[in-house]
Amino acid sequence: MNKFMTDKLGRPLRDLRISVTDRCNFRCRYCMPPEIFDKNFKFLPKKEILTFEEITRVSNILAERAGIKKLRITGGEPMMRHNVSRLISMLNEIDNINDIAMTTNGALLPGHTEGLKQAGLNRVTISLDSLNDEKFRYINGRDISVSKVLDGIEAAEDAGLQVKINMVVKRGMNEEDILPMARHFKDSKIILRFIEYMDVGNANGWKLDHVVSKKEIFSIINKELPIEPADPNYTGEVADRFVFKDNGNEIGIISSVTDAFCSTCSRARLSADGKLVTCLFASGGHDLRDILRSDADDEEVAEHIRQIWEKRDDQYSAERLKHTDKKQIRKIEMSHIGG
Repeated sequence: MNKFMTDKLGRPLRDLRISVTDRCNFRCRYCMPPEIFDKNFKFLPKKEILTFEEITRVSNILAERAGIKKLRITGGEPMMRHNVSRLISMLNEIDNINDIAMTTNGALLPGHTEGLKQAGLNRVTISLDSLNDEKFRYINGRDISVSKVLDGIEAAEDAGLQVKINMVVKRGMNEEDILPMARHFKDSKIILRFIEYMDVGNANGWKLDHVVSKKEIFSIINKELPIEPADPNYTGEVADRFVFKDNGNEIGIISSVTDAFCSTCSRARLSADGKLVTCLFASGGHDLRDILRSDADDEEVAEHIRQIWEKRDDQYSAERLKHTDKKQIRKIEMSHIGG
C-alpha cells in the first residue's frame, strides 16, 4: 500500500495525537469547567476506552502504511491513565516512529519523569496559564498551586526531556500575565508558546471577543522584550516562531483563530474511546474501536482509515470568522481528544 494518505485538499497524514483518557485532575475553565464536569459527570467506562494494545496497533498500522513519524499522548490528563509509561514503551518499539511527545498539566509528573524518559518519551508540553498563584488556582478549578506545575517542569528537565510551555490566553482571564510569563521563561531553555483562546467543544462558552489575537500578544511582548520572526522548523508547524533579539531564545504564538493554519494541517486525533477525529473542531469522529475488536486484519483497518482520511476536507479555523454570527455547531469536547 502507498505510504501516503492524502485528503481532499492534498494534506498528508503525518502526526497522530492519542487521547488515553477523558479524565483530568484539573477543571480548567476553558476546557472542563467545574460547573459542568462536576462529581455527577459521567466519564467513559473502562470497557469503552482503547487498550494499550489497540492504541499500539493503530499507531503501528499508520507508521507502516501512512508513514507517520510523530505521536503525541494527550487526554484529559494522560498521567491519570494507569501505567502510561508502558504504552510509551510499546509505541517506542514501532519502526519509523522518531518522536513521542506528551501534553500534560505537569502536576503529576514528579516521580515519573525518569520512567517516562526511559520508556521512550522525548518531549513534554506543559500547560501553565499564569504564574499568579491565586489566579492559577481559580483557572484550574481545583485549587492547585503554581508550584505543583513548576515542580513538574523541573522534574521533566532533570530527566532530560525537552520542555515546552503552553499558555492559553483569554481576555478577562489572564492577558495581563503574558509579560510575566515571557519574562520568567525568556532566559531559559524552555520554549513558551501563547495560544489564542479557541472554541474547542461547547462547554467553555467561547466568544470571539474573548480572543487576544496573535498581533496583540506580539505587541505586548515586543514593547518590553523585543522579538523578531523566525523561520518555521517544518511545514505544518502550529506555532509561529519568534526569537528574542538579545539572546536568540525562542517563543511562539499559536493563532488558530486569527491566522489559521488549516492548509498545512497533517494531524489526526484518536479519542480515548477509539474514534478517529480529523479536526480539532470536528462535530464527531469515525469509529475505529469496533473494527479493531473485530476479526479485521491490519490491511482492512488501514483501508478503513484511508477512506476516512481521503474524504477529509476540514478547514474549520480558516472558515470560522465567516460564521461567528451563526448558531454554534456542536463539537467534540477537548477533554476527549486533547489539544
